Amino acid sequence: MEEMHAMAINTEWKWIQWAGRLQSIAQNGLLYVENGYDVERYQSIRQIASEIMEAGSGTDQEVILTLFSKQTGHATPKVDVRGVAFKDRKILLVKEKEDGGWTIPGGWADPNETPGEAVAREVYEESGFLVKPVKLLAVYDRTLHGHEPPHPFRIYKLFFLCEILGGEPKSSPETLDVAFFRREEMPPLSLGRTTPSQINRFYEHLNQSNLPTDFD
Repeated sequence: MEEMHAMAINTEWKWIQWAGRLQSIAQNGLLYVENGYDVERYQSIRQIASEIMEAGSGTDQEVILTLFSKQTGHATPKVDVRGVAFKDRKILLVKEKEDGGWTIPGGWADPNETPGEAVAREVYEESGFLVKPVKLLAVYDRTLHGHEPPHPFRIYKLFFLCEILGGEPKSSPETLDVAFFRREEMPPLSLGRTTPSQINRFYEHLNQSNLPTDFD
């Protein structure tokens, strides 16, 4: 069912996938290009990508071009880390200020951090809890798991099972609330960050600690 849902979303939002692929081609081309004429060609490809994004999203093209132009070096997926923490079989969630939905706490990994350091920092910043990552539960490609809305860049989402060491619930500039929820009492989720099927899967990991790490 999740795969069918993801397929429907990918079809509906195909334009953003096209734009993202063109942007990656342009970014890599501009990095490795040796012929001056090809520079103009790759810049034209980036221009086309921005036009597709503008037509689909309504965002001003100059804003999109600025975003794309800031992407330098070889185009690679972005890394999102999430900390899955349980207390009395309730899962820790935070309420996002951006869309009002609830999510497993996390965010972008920063340079010069290990994945474990990144997820511990993100959980503390968003929830107020000190945690220790103990297992990598999943590495998911965001485009394949029903997240809405789509993102212009490819994202790998790393979910870590975390042990709570201390701290107390505390909101942040990005979050409005912090709470633990039972599996059968999930609040409305921030689907761009966390999906119901992911939470259900992590409860399976909780019930079967020997399950291997999920990927793709």
